[in-house]
Amino acid sequence: MVPLSFANHLFHVVAPAALYWPAEKALLVADLHLEKASFYARQGQMLPPYDSRATLDEMAGLIAETAAEKIFCLGDNYHDDEGEARLERDAAKLLTKLTRRTHWIWISGNHDRDVSGLWGGEVMTEWTGNGLALRHEATAKTSLPEISGHFHPKLRVPVRRRHVSRRCFVRGEKHLIMPAFGALTGGLAADHPEIERAVAGPAEALIALKEKLLRFDLGFPPTSCQSQPGSNSKKQLILPLSVEETTDNCA
Repeated sequence: MVPLSFANHLFHVVAPAALYWPAEKALLVADLHLEKASFYARQGQMLPPYDSRATLDEMAGLIAETAAEKIFCLGDNYHDDEGEARLERDAAKLLTKLTRRTHWIWISGNHDRDVSGLWGGEVMTEWTGNGLALRHEATAKTSLPEISGHFHPKLRVPVRRRHVSRRCFVRGEKHLIMPAFGALTGGLAADHPEIERAVAGPAEALIALKEKLLRFDLGFPPTSCQSQPGSNSKKQLILPLSVEETTDNCA
């Protein structure tokens, strides 16, 4: 587990797109997009139909590893509103077991506004507690520091003379955007203007390795209220990266 600090809270990155929150004994994930393959199959585009089970198998492993008692799923849990009822039989059985063993919270997203908790769990539009807000999509002018999903941030990083795309977290002063957890999810460049607009200020992309957290300045300029005389508003992705060691719990 690699520590990640946000808004005076300590989290642990336990997978490329999952956080464990010790204060709440909770596992946080976003954008599962369950039943995405079956959605595309209905449109005539055939994909391997194992995405839901693969996603839930990984979650089951993380729940066992962390002993999480609470699960927060931050929206777009299903790829479409009908995906919940369409959930493949074995995946539905596994999900039912997991929701019975934990306090499972579904936060609705733009893909699944009508999520009902058919296979267990509690449904809400957002959760607040411990001085934080958990919601699907970032709110630029949020009053509380927030953790969200929606954008599926990724970052292209240089590795041995080539570029590799990696899922990443985006951390700003009051925003932490999680990467997509689902098996068949794509991604949006972490420095995309939509993410810049959502974060509304300087931010960095975070990629967890085995023992350290890699930090990339995304070059987002301060907002007008954050600007200081002489500040440079030119956007530039700054490389090489800096490293947040596991012994340093503060960014």
